[in-house]
Amino acid sequence: YFLGFAGFDLWPLSFVALIPLLVLLEQQGEAEHRLSGKRALAVGVVFGSVTHAGGYYWLIGMLEDFSGFPLPACIFFAAVVYLYQGGQLAFFFWLLARARAHGWPLTPTAAAAYCAVELCYPLLFPSYYSNSLYDLPLLLQVVDLGGPILLTALAIAVNGALYEMGRALFGKKPLRRVLPAATGLALFFTLLYGWGRIGQVEERAAEAVKITVGVVQANMGMFQKRRDRLEGLRRHLEQSEQLQREVSPDLLVWPESAVNQVIPEGRRNVRRTFLGSINTPVLFGGLALRNEDGKRRLYNTAFITDREGNILATYDKTYLLAFGEFLPFGETFPVLYEWSPQSSHFTPGSHVKPLPFREWRLTALICYEDIIPGFVRRAVAEGRPHLLVNVTNDSWFGDTTEPWIHQALARFRAVEHHLYLVRATNSGVSAIIDPVGRVVRRSGVFERASLHAQVAMLQGTTFYQLAGDWPGWLGLAWTLFAVFRRSRRTLNRGPGRSPGRAAGRSYPLRRQWSCRWR
Repeated sequence: YFLGFAGFDLWPLSFVALIPLLVLLEQQGEAEHRLSGKRALAVGVVFGSVTHAGGYYWLIGMLEDFSGFPLPACIFFAAVVYLYQGGQLAFFFWLLARARAHGWPLTPTAAAAYCAVELCYPLLFPSYYSNSLYDLPLLLQVVDLGGPILLTALAIAVNGALYEMGRALFGKKPLRRVLPAATGLALFFTLLYGWGRIGQVEERAAEAVKITVGVVQANMGMFQKRRDRLEGLRRHLEQSEQLQREVSPDLLVWPESAVNQVIPEGRRNVRRTFLGSINTPVLFGGLALRNEDGKRRLYNTAFITDREGNILATYDKTYLLAFGEFLPFGETFPVLYEWSPQSSHFTPGSHVKPLPFREWRLTALICYEDIIPGFVRRAVAEGRPHLLVNVTNDSWFGDTTEPWIHQALARFRAVEHHLYLVRATNSGVSAIIDPVGRVVRRSGVFERASLHAQVAMLQGTTFYQLAGDWPGWLGLAWTLFAVFRRSRRTLNRGPGRSPGRAAGRSYPLRRQWSCRWR
């Protein structure tokens, strides 16, 4: 599973990764020793924990570098995260085992159960099974109808259909052709929809007003930025001046905490302090300090300026990163911040208002807010933006797969709303992504880079924007029904009766099924 996921990018594995679970489930059923609820949960926990340990191996190093805890404590905390995140797969397998024990068909029930857990199970690092398919634009377009959960349903159905065909071929079992055929048709129409949708969005983009955006990646290490704040500012100014001379961008985007200094409440102009000779509007990440309720509160903030350096508006990060930007239970037990001196103590923002830019609106997303589809959907609904802008700092995670995973997951937001997405990161991966999820420009990791491209200022509403995660709700309804109610086929055959005899037909004894009431 994790080798097929974004980062390792062996995406064909995502179409077969669940087959071993299905083999175990079905073989147990044929032997009349169906998995008990506890055993199904145990198998799922092992599968899920190994999956997340492989995909998020970089979490241990991040905790060690930035939390200040010793290595054994970091391994323990990471193991807790792996175990918790793996619980999503455990509940999927438990729900599927229960539904199969009630006689419901494998492929649609597996797809429904997985959609249900993706909807309901909260993850510290939100991810979806369909994220493995981020680099396949023809498949990706369907997320503008039902978000990543809809594409997950297709990927899980393919796993189920391949298993059923393999069982018929190698196990010489009867094949119910309708379900694999339905999965094949769904895959075909998904590709057909993607082909048509790409053409439509490209036509809209060709007719829209375009601006030139410049992106600065200064490549400053996290501790280096803290030790030498002036060097970080110098790099941003140097690269911005070069972009001004060469391409005259309409907007410059600097990453999260590009200005690693506090901008106090009431400051209206930052030209003399931070922007120097830059006469282009800049959207940059910085630190805001405000007095609220008699307390001084620190915010991780995105600022946007005009050509004169006047601050036009700000947006405060809403979803803070645990251990890096705050400590869980740190407000209740302040001593935790003494034990973890590297952890920041930010206050979450309270709104998702857009940032103004000329006659347009920009929705700013800070750090990993761009991988949360529900949050971005709410921000787009409120702001009705013409452009999505993500400012982030992935130097926390070192030279691992995390920056590539982050960039891959962010591409779904562009497709869900058919808007350009501009990503400025401190050390990579910076990118400019078009409204169908293709990368127009991209940097590497841990290198200084300056990107620029024309982006279309688009606006419109997708079905996903209106209806949200309806595939998840549909899957949840089906799964609950299947878990608590036996199928009619199971009810029609009593103990010791074959399905053929229940229907008025008889089969040889070797093909009869036995049924045990639970």
